[in-house]
Amino acid sequence: MEDKIKELQAQMAEAMKNISSKEELADFWQTYLGKNGQVAGLMKNLRSVSKEDRPAMGKLVNQLKKETEERYQKAKEKQEALELAARDRKEQIDITLPAKKRTVGSLHPLTLTRNEMVNVFSGMGFEIYDGAEIEDDDHNFTRLNVPQNHPSRDMQDTFYITKDILLRTQTSTGQIRYMDAHKPPLKMLSPGRVFRSDSDATHSPMFSQMEGLVVDRHITLGDLQGMLEKFCQQIFGENVRTRLRPSYFPFTEPSVEIDVSCFKCGGEGCSLCKGTGWIEILGGGVVHHKVLANCGIDPEEYSGFAFGIGIERIAMLKYGINNIGLLTRNDLRFLRQFQEV
Repeated sequence: MEDKIKELQAQMAEAMKNISSKEELADFWQTYLGKNGQVAGLMKNLRSVSKEDRPAMGKLVNQLKKETEERYQKAKEKQEALELAARDRKEQIDITLPAKKRTVGSLHPLTLTRNEMVNVFSGMGFEIYDGAEIEDDDHNFTRLNVPQNHPSRDMQDTFYITKDILLRTQTSTGQIRYMDAHKPPLKMLSPGRVFRSDSDATHSPMFSQMEGLVVDRHITLGDLQGMLEKFCQQIFGENVRTRLRPSYFPFTEPSVEIDVSCFKCGGEGCSLCKGTGWIEILGGGVVHHKVLANCGIDPEEYSGFAFGIGIERIAMLKYGINNIGLLTRNDLRFLRQFQEV
């Protein structure tokens, strides 16, 4: 019996040396110190020892159990300390390391341009009107003096949903709805998306436009030019000038294209202005008397001017963008250039 005790003691000592995890500690306990472990087995075998030797053998077994439990507890505490230290090393933060850089977002160049344009016109007293993108033929064409067979309908390359419902081709539809709901004097600005079947380096099937309308007594084409010159000076620089060229729009008469003197070369001629010294930026004119009459406004008493500006065109000119597609591709290399703007 004594030899078995010594043999088990040596076996447990060797097993204790090789323990390196909580799992191995648990296995050691079950193998040697558990209810059905080998130390418990020795206690049961005491019945086979003679009565004279049984007290001495029992004492040896109890001593072995006590020493082994103490060694087990120390090994357990040591293992827990090692695992805690390993977890601390894994979770610690080295405050001397440089911080992770998180890129700060920025407004899209179209949003920047739109906000700047709205701010300029708001300062002139314009009220912002948000029109619907899905319109009917009556507001998009007919009441803007575009008859059913007028060729300008073809020029718009309209996206029709039904025979009479379409995606608006211009924010000019806001003119009609605003004049229906308000009486002169009026000063309205309607920015928003419009849709036409057109796509190349400078055109997109979906783009942004900003419609402006002023209706009051004694409004003239000179008022339009004076207001737009102030607008261009705030957007492109105080030294730019504007000029009007005759044009045609069914909802204005007279109609004009508005050019701004080239802000890159100062009007001397460069690649941006194609050597002319001028850049076309928008169209407008005096509101056609039929359009006023269609909205219940007496054209004999009131007159007005209207203009439409392509927001993408202003953004492309302002920031030197040569392809309109860059504004919709969500390329971060492109968009990050506007973070400091």
